[in-house]
Amino acid sequence: MRNLGILPLARASAQDLFDQTTAFGRLALVHVFMMAGDTLVTVSLAGSLFFSVSPGEAKGKVLLYLLLTIAPFAIVSPVLGPLIDRSANGRRILVALSAGVRVVLCWMMADHLNSLWLFPLAFLLLVSSKLYVVTRGALVPEMARTDQFREHAAHLGDAGWPTDEQDEEKGFAGFNAQLTLLGTLVGLIAGSLGAGILKGLGGPSVLVSASFVYIAATVASARLQRPAKVIRDQVSGLTQTQRDLNALNPLGDAEVAWGLGAAALMRFGVGFATFLLAFVLRRESAALGWYAFALAFSALGSLVGLAFVTRTRNVLKESTLLAMALLATGLGAVAASTDPVLWAQVVFAGWLGLCAAVAQPSFDAITQRNVAPGAQGRTFARFAVRQQLLWVLGALIPVAITMSFATGDRILAFLTIIASVVYPVGRRIARH
Repeated sequence: MRNLGILPLARASAQDLFDQTTAFGRLALVHVFMMAGDTLVTVSLAGSLFFSVSPGEAKGKVLLYLLLTIAPFAIVSPVLGPLIDRSANGRRILVALSAGVRVVLCWMMADHLNSLWLFPLAFLLLVSSKLYVVTRGALVPEMARTDQFREHAAHLGDAGWPTDEQDEEKGFAGFNAQLTLLGTLVGLIAGSLGAGILKGLGGPSVLVSASFVYIAATVASARLQRPAKVIRDQVSGLTQTQRDLNALNPLGDAEVAWGLGAAALMRFGVGFATFLLAFVLRRESAALGWYAFALAFSALGSLVGLAFVTRTRNVLKESTLLAMALLATGLGAVAASTDPVLWAQVVFAGWLGLCAAVAQPSFDAITQRNVAPGAQGRTFARFAVRQQLLWVLGALIPVAITMSFATGDRILAFLTIIASVVYPVGRRIARH
């Protein structure tokens, strides 16, 4: 365990979470509440859209919900993204607004869980959720300051934090990994509690519980530290033309552009494999225990992947980590396709969780380092659109087309292995 860096990462995450005197510690607390609420909402919707209806009806409802997850970005990207960029202090307000709106929406969804009103309410809730996801990406460079880098380096240097102030930006991958680790752990806890509430009291009670969690998130958001003057100047100092140019960053920066392609394809693989597993298990009338095993293995894989990121960040570039994640996903899919039994797919879910946990924090760090602070809100919004589109596209394929584990694994293996070669080669050609 120590060699994988799990304990140093967990120790650093707990240290920052319980130290509410630091800016990042307060952001970590907000993130924990947000992820707990989102997990409870997911549990309630899964109970009403997937498990409580016939397989044929579940397919139609899941298709509608997947399409619904794309729509919020039509608002977040062109409208809310620029708002995030105009004021560093306004980002705190947007996070609090995102949590507060979800308090009301969860109460309303609890009354309309089995009616058509559920879908427009879920749409508004997804808009609020994506607003937080985009704002959080822009907040990490503000909240993770030099003093914390030095402290982590002094006490937990083997966990991957840089020791040189000039290398501060290299530590963003470590802080991104911390947030992902905390979200994974709280998701497991909230998911277990939500499943118990769902079984004992029903879906509406899960949504009511989520609303109370979002109240806590709203209070925690109000405590987010005001950004330093240098950050405010960096955000407000860009002209509109400069913001527009930075918003087109994928067309002008090879590192970010190719990284976005690699990260988006990983999101495609996660969506594809997740819904392939869910619908094949549903067709085979598998026990709920198989879903639980898959979730547990995926969470365990995520923990190992996050530890790997922080352990190797000062040794391997983020671009190398992205390429390795793609290649490892493809090789894992090849192995799973040779013996497509349930246990093999559950283990592959854990392996995919590990690869995804390596890829996303690495790409977030690339973006945070290469995009100007005054343009990060809009840029993260546009990037989130592309990644969500690929995730939904991947999820739609096994929902709309009936296929076996072996067929799905081979498709995923082909795409990710090819991408693991194209990404580093294309990136190198573009840079030179």
